Amino acid sequence: MNIEQITQRLHAIRDQNDWQRFHSPKNLAMAASVEMAELVEIFQWQTEDESRQLSADKLEHAGQEVGDILMYLLLMCSELGIDMEQALQAKLADNERRFAQ
Repeated sequence: MNIEQITQRLHAIRDQNDWQRFHSPKNLAMAASVEMAELVEIFQWQTEDESRQLSADKLEHAGQEVGDILMYLLLMCSELGIDMEQALQAKLADNERRFAQ
């Protein structure tokens, strides 16, 4: 995955639709949260086992919601100047240190 290329594609869609005025960090965080809620809704009332064996339709829907969440996070990183890959690497290293056995 080339994060820079994907972000450029997102910016092209944003700019073609004149959405930049709506893409404040606050609004992008809220949009990501809404999409996360839509992902959670797919699993509502399922058992642990059922949540691991989604139907093809639900699995496709889950993938769409994950895509939405990632797009909003990429746009937020762009707006705030956060290097997503570096942030992820730093958090992973922190977790490895904190949870080492």
